[in-house]
Amino acid sequence: MTYRVVQWSTGNVGRHAIAGIDARPDTELAGVWVSTPDKVGRDAGELAGLGRELGVKATNDAEALLALKPDCVVYTAMADDRLTEALADLALFLRAGVNVVSSAPVFLQFPDGVVPDEVTGQIRAAAAEGGASLWVNGIDPGFANDALPLLLTGVSERIDEVRCQEILDYSTYDNRKVLFDIMGFGAQPGDTPLLLQPGVLELAWGSVVRQIAAGLAVQLDEVKATHEIVPAPETFEIKSGTIEAGTAAALRFEVAGMASGKAVCVLEHVTRLRADLAPDWPQPVGQGSYRVIVTGEPTMTIDLQLMTTDGDHNTAGLKTTAMRLVNAIPAVVEAAPGLLTALDLPLITGRGLVAR
Repeated sequence: MTYRVVQWSTGNVGRHAIAGIDARPDTELAGVWVSTPDKVGRDAGELAGLGRELGVKATNDAEALLALKPDCVVYTAMADDRLTEALADLALFLRAGVNVVSSAPVFLQFPDGVVPDEVTGQIRAAAAEGGASLWVNGIDPGFANDALPLLLTGVSERIDEVRCQEILDYSTYDNRKVLFDIMGFGAQPGDTPLLLQPGVLELAWGSVVRQIAAGLAVQLDEVKATHEIVPAPETFEIKSGTIEAGTAAALRFEVAGMASGKAVCVLEHVTRLRADLAPDWPQPVGQGSYRVIVTGEPTMTIDLQLMTTDGDHNTAGLKTTAMRLVNAIPAVVEAAPGLLTALDLPLITGRGLVAR
């Protein structure tokens, strides 16, 4: 079967999704939605940087794209600063009977216990009305802290703690809004960015620790978040702009699922804008890694390193986010209608091997 797909947005993740849809033999790019007027009418292959045309022109006409009756929408539009609009978009697709794989809002990865029922109620109602499914995932939140840790626990005798770490240098990540406005890099001491507002870390990554706990049949008592910031010792440049001396240049946060007073499921991010910052914090393998540590019997550590042909681990993170969604399209389309989690789906794999 060939699945007809509409790509929604062509930004940092969306352009990789277009390439992935084109690469899979069982998916066909039926349409592309863009928010930027100067992208309207341009070929999808050009917008994805493929160096060739795909014969699909971008549009900002949502109704026209839904009228194509695609099997699935790959939704990669920014949602961090527009949650209400993103939820409305997802509900619109589902009511139209179109399945969705999405990179956001991230709390929908596993919303139970994370957000009130009324927040997810509109999504579940739309899915029931349209007979369609929604799955939110990526690399983190996503594969690096759902499939990977749960797979590793399959060889455990005893599990005391599951810790998922993202240890990355974000200096080459070209997204000023995310780095400066949301994460707060370059902010003055005492400033509180969106990510570190009370309850936001628990909202964004609470779904991660609750899903791990659910996968292990563990009942959490509460979820706690902590963070610390290291300032820049001097002014320096990154791809997205200038980090002034004394402003935030490294961020470490932890979201811990607690049971009987102990952290049992932990999501930890160690984010630097320069490799020499905060040398006492956990260090990555290679240029950066997603690390899973299962403490117990036996204690196990696995480091996932990502790299693309351009030599940038941040590009690899964007590509794996996109491909986690694209490769899940068949499973999500064939699933029963509803709001899905990683626990609901079968093993998701890529498609085909290329002889060289």
